[in-house]
Amino acid sequence: MEVKRSNRGLYWILFFVSTAALLFAIFAHWEWLTLIIPFVTTFFVLAMDLI
Repeated sequence: MEVKRSNRGLYWILFFVSTAALLFAIFAHWEWLTLIIPFVTTFFVLAMDLI
């Protein structure tokens, strides 16, 4: 049986950083706002250990 090491703490930090970047992009009316959304969703799924 294989032991899986989890980096959930790192994923939570990256999720909050990418969420902060998304909020900044929203308030700054940045044209490339949608480029941040995949990072937010990916790090959220990894932090919740859904996959």
